[in-house]
Amino acid sequence: MLDDLDLSSLPDDRTRELIIRLLNIIETLTADLRAAQIENQGLRDEINRLKGEQGTPPTRPNTPAPTADHSSEAERHRPTERVKRGKRDRIAIDRTKDLVVDPASLPPDAEFKGYDEVVVQDVVIRSDNVLFRKEKWYAPSTGQIYLAPLPVGYQGEYGPGVRALTLVFYFACQMTEPKIADWFAHVGIAISDGQISNLLIKDHTPFHTEKDAVYAAGLRSSPWQHVDDTATRVGGQNQHCQVVTNPLHTTFITTPAKDRLTILDVLRNGAPRTFRLNAEAFGYLSQVGVSAITRQKLSHLPRDQTVDEPTMQAWIATVLPKVGAHTHKWILDAAAVAAYHAQTEWPIVRLLLCDGALQFTWVTEELALCWVHEGRHYKKLLPTMARHRELLDAFLEDFWDYYNELLAYREHPTAAERQRLSVSFDTLFPVQDRLLGAGRADCADARQEDQLAAGALFILRFRCTSTRRSWGARQRCASVIMARAPLRARR
Repeated sequence: MLDDLDLSSLPDDRTRELIIRLLNIIETLTADLRAAQIENQGLRDEINRLKGEQGTPPTRPNTPAPTADHSSEAERHRPTERVKRGKRDRIAIDRTKDLVVDPASLPPDAEFKGYDEVVVQDVVIRSDNVLFRKEKWYAPSTGQIYLAPLPVGYQGEYGPGVRALTLVFYFACQMTEPKIADWFAHVGIAISDGQISNLLIKDHTPFHTEKDAVYAAGLRSSPWQHVDDTATRVGGQNQHCQVVTNPLHTTFITTPAKDRLTILDVLRNGAPRTFRLNAEAFGYLSQVGVSAITRQKLSHLPRDQTVDEPTMQAWIATVLPKVGAHTHKWILDAAAVAAYHAQTEWPIVRLLLCDGALQFTWVTEELALCWVHEGRHYKKLLPTMARHRELLDAFLEDFWDYYNELLAYREHPTAAERQRLSVSFDTLFPVQDRLLGAGRADCADARQEDQLAAGALFILRFRCTSTRRSWGARQRCASVIMARAPLRARR
């Protein structure tokens, strides 16, 4: 629409500005009309269905319609020169064997010139079935028999090699239990499917202990963590795989839900939930809009005491027997967040880098939005006006150029470059104000101006350093985050 419109030909600045505003209004109305048409058609189909009729029959296009692709892989891809490197220095030599030339094949004047070395990689698969003869002693004075213990790593009928291979085959190689049993049978190991199942599901306390230690170390490694979730199935039921990561670790935790209390459970590694009513909790309740009367009733409960969930539920039922579901949730969230910040058993995450989903808000002192998730909002825009399409294309190019500059800064940080990036950011993001009419109604996430603006949070470098913040109440060491946009409190 209006592909040949040239605003630069208008000499009057006021006229040009008015036309720009009119184009934005047309863009917004076009997007609203598109959404209304889709909604109206859905309502018509539902009315027809309730009348016993059929809705609009689906008509397959002549060619399959391309699926919407909001990935930023192409924009983020940085081609690198491929250099083939040798493997020799990375191969451990297990044995050396000298090969000799048959003397009968050599001429009389042949001279020895040393060796030509060739490394051949191979693997030896064989059984190592050991008959342990454990010394057996008997003491008449105690009436007890004393047996020599098995070496470390051996327990039951199978050694550490069988146990390790079973885990590798099942989890890393995706082999079924019968196939694992078949493989062991081929190399002389007699093991049943049931025993393989036992090796996979029983006596894994050391693994869980190690996982907890790795997770705790990962949380302590930095005051910020990157979190996200993805859908998964457990026993035929829909659940959520929570991913907690930073450059030093990645931890996966599966949960039935993904609300704010669940995120706190994840950050505390599934420890029993605790709740605490203090000044922070009441400040939370005030910001989310809980009434003064409700807060006044809650003030009669014990303060600055950490309690378990049954106790907290009983307290709420005592002072607020008819509290609504939303208010009840906010009270639990506020008390749980306050208890998390007061506890010392697990490292407290100060900043979450996430996609802006509401369950991540309020959990930490600071919130940063992932740059890649931010870019998806702009790729969902469907501008109608040619001018808006040009603006969007130019903005996306600048958007990802700036992202690459951030990655370069992270590798080689300097104070001068940080200052330049800060100024460049202020230059880049005002462009989005001109895009507000470019199909924003087609993107539910894009309607939230604060969430889009909060995309100005990025990781600049991993080492902890004093960084510049404009949306917080005070200067803090945020470990790698430069926050440059206001973030309004959201429920």
